[in-house]
Amino acid sequence: MSGIEWESQRVFLAVLRSGSLSGAAKLLGIAQATARRRLDHLEHALGVSLFTRTPLGLTPTGGAQRLIEHVEAMDLAAQTFNRMASSEASLDHGTIRLTCGELLGVQVLPDLLRSFHYDHPGLRLELSIGDALEDIARLQSDIAVRLTRPNEADITVRRLGSLQIGIYASAGCLEHYGTPANLLALRQRPMIGPDRRLADLRRLVDAGLCDADQHFTIASDNHLAQLAALKAGLGFGLCPTQIARSHGLLHVLPLDFGFEVDVWIAMHNDLRKINKFVQAYEVLGEHLHQYLCLVD
Repeated sequence: MSGIEWESQRVFLAVLRSGSLSGAAKLLGIAQATARRRLDHLEHALGVSLFTRTPLGLTPTGGAQRLIEHVEAMDLAAQTFNRMASSEASLDHGTIRLTCGELLGVQVLPDLLRSFHYDHPGLRLELSIGDALEDIARLQSDIAVRLTRPNEADITVRRLGSLQIGIYASAGCLEHYGTPANLLALRQRPMIGPDRRLADLRRLVDAGLCDADQHFTIASDNHLAQLAALKAGLGFGLCPTQIARSHGLLHVLPLDFGFEVDVWIAMHNDLRKINKFVQAYEVLGEHLHQYLCLVD
């Protein structure tokens, strides 16, 4: 067991992700024969068979499935090691990993990173975009932008401002369905909202937008899909004012409904000693702060 090498475990993880030895070899940039040899070495060292061959490829055995969580944790640790190992180099080298929710991460973040990228073209920026939280206390990501205050230990946190949330629709939607006189009338028109994500529905109910049994004509748990539906004129829905304006969406019932969502940026305290992380944290934080202030 003591002779197991990380390179053999990398092949194991690559086979899990690709479903074949040839796919694993391509992922790792090695020859298929090398991948096979390393996997054989791992199975011999462990004394178990990790995969069975099926018409669909290599399927993990029960023993392999019990190792998945551990090998993924090792892969994450290796990625963190590589980022930190390059941290003392020039500001224009190495990697910075940013994590952000899908709406801000796609609609806002890339534009705000432009000047930083132009100033430091040698830096690799990894953008982890999605609603799953990456643990910055464990350095799964270097810098996080979140819509709730991060509460991990040993982190630096700054509130940047807030997103102003309102009801919006396209001009075509308003022309077709008319402008509702109040929230009760709005609920009778096509609404865009969550599908199966009960937490999102609860927020809308708590905010007074609708009842728990509201029928959404367009239902999706993906916020980008909801925005696309708004732009296409498929109904009425919620959107941050800053994003809605950039797409020409029109504010509906602004005096009847609206709320704010705070935006936070955070990073691990240890990264404050490293110039490139500090600069990225400060530049992104300032640009996001300015963006959030673009509301009358």
